[in-house]
Amino acid sequence: MVHETASVGPYSIIEAGAVIGEGCLIESCVRIFAPTRLGTFNRVCHGATLGSESQDISFDPARARPLVIGDHNHFKEGVNISCGIKSAEGTRIGSHNYWMAYSHAGHDCVVGDHNIFANTATLAGHVEVQDYCFLSGQVAVHQFCRIGAYAMVAGVTGVPQDVPLFALADGHRARIVGLNVVGLRRGGFSQESRNRIKAVYRLVFRSGLRLVEALVRAETEHPGPETDQLVQFIQSSRRGIISFAGSPAAGKRATD
Repeated sequence: MVHETASVGPYSIIEAGAVIGEGCLIESCVRIFAPTRLGTFNRVCHGATLGSESQDISFDPARARPLVIGDHNHFKEGVNISCGIKSAEGTRIGSHNYWMAYSHAGHDCVVGDHNIFANTATLAGHVEVQDYCFLSGQVAVHQFCRIGAYAMVAGVTGVPQDVPLFALADGHRARIVGLNVVGLRRGGFSQESRNRIKAVYRLVFRSGLRLVEALVRAETEHPGPETDQLVQFIQSSRRGIISFAGSPAAGKRATD
């Protein structure tokens, strides 16, 4: 179903069962597979494919799950987003995300709001990206990893484990190299909040304490919403958290 206010360009194919919401702009040579669902005022540029067969050797069309997209997203040329296959909810993209040319999200990814994916940034299956993240060009995120809110990952970086909230990550294999200070300022975080985040990072990642002890002390010594969010993110990690560059604590889990 295509909303009467939506626009579809030449040579684009929208399969039966796909839903295109109000005000969407579908440009030329786009392929939208069923049962993809687009919200309102999304722009899909030349050659993008949405809801395509997942790149999984176990894929069975009978098990395909939908790709559900929110509002006001912008998908540039050649972007590819796979349908879901292994979770009931399928692949989910929030609102106000900007996907640059040839960026990709694999099956069953969950992407929040206001994220930017630079050219050829790639999410493997089951990746979670929270809100206000920036993934630079040629970033590759391993399956089941999470990118915390307001994190930034530098170009040509492989991400093998979770990137915590507010972090700036870089390296052949991602390591924390600082905080995303620019992103925090643009996000309206007060000086008090930024100081709290810095103090928690020093305690958790640079003090040499066991992670369990550091998290308890962080909650006690630096209480606040940012601390609560960071502690919860680390405690819920399944793949472990990337470490600071030069630190021996790579891949630490909250049980360590």
